[in-house]
Amino acid sequence: MNRFFVSKDKIKNNKIIIDTDDVKHICKVLRFGVGDKIQICDGDKHEYICKITLINKDYIECETEEEFVSQTEPKTEVILIQGLPKQSKMEYIIQKTTEIGISKIYPCKLERCVVKLDGKETTKSQRWQKVAAEASKQCGRGIIPTVNDVALNINDAIDVLKNCDIAFAAYESEKNYSLKDLFRNYINANKQPPKKIGFLIGPEGGLSDDEVAFIKNSNIECVTLGNRILRTETAGAAVTAMCMYQFEL
Repeated sequence: MNRFFVSKDKIKNNKIIIDTDDVKHICKVLRFGVGDKIQICDGDKHEYICKITLINKDYIECETEEEFVSQTEPKTEVILIQGLPKQSKMEYIIQKTTEIGISKIYPCKLERCVVKLDGKETTKSQRWQKVAAEASKQCGRGIIPTVNDVALNINDAIDVLKNCDIAFAAYESEKNYSLKDLFRNYINANKQPPKKIGFLIGPEGGLSDDEVAFIKNSNIECVTLGNRILRTETAGAAVTAMCMYQFEL
C-alpha cells in the first residue's frame, strides 16, 4: 500500500488532509481516485489506513479506517555525524542509512572535507531532507529522520556525541579497539540497551591527526570497523546496520 507522511495538524478526528507535493503524485502518477486506499503516517510513529474521499486541485481529503502504532522504528535512537563528502554521496548516505534505521543525520565540516557549501546550506538541507522523506516512504519508516540544516564543526560534533549512551568515531588507523569491543564493554557494564548511539564518520580523506587527538581528549572512543577501509559513503550504512544487529533494534 502506498505510504505518505503528513504533519499532525492535518489530522483531525477521523479526517486527514494531504496538501503537499504528494497531491500531484497521488493524482497524476499513481492515478488514484475517490475510494482508493493509502497509508498515512504522522511522522511520530502513528499510522493510518485511509480511504480517499475527496480530490481537489490543491489537496486530498481522506477518512481513516484503521489506526495503529508503527512497528518499524528501532527502540534506540541512532545518530550519524557525517563528514561532508563530494558530489551526490551525501544523498546516497542519507537514503541508505534511512532505510536501515537512522534517526538523525548531522552534516559536519571537517578538515579534510573538500566540499564547501558557500551559503548553499538551505538549498542542500532541503534537498537532503526530501531524500530522507522519500526513503522513509519506500522502506515503511514511522518517522522521517532529521537531517540537520546547519553543518556542524568538530566542537559541535563532540557535544552531540557526549549526549549519547554509546559514542564513537570510526578511524581507519585504529588497529586495536574495535566496534565489537566497544559494544561488548557497554553490554558488560549496563543491564539495559542504549537509548542513544552516536557516531562520527570522516569524509573521503578521513579524520586528521588533530581531529583524532581532539576526539580522544574529549573521551570519545575511536574504533576500527575491521581490516578493510570502507568508503565514507559505505561506512555510515555499515555502522548503522551493525548497531541494529547488535542491539536487535
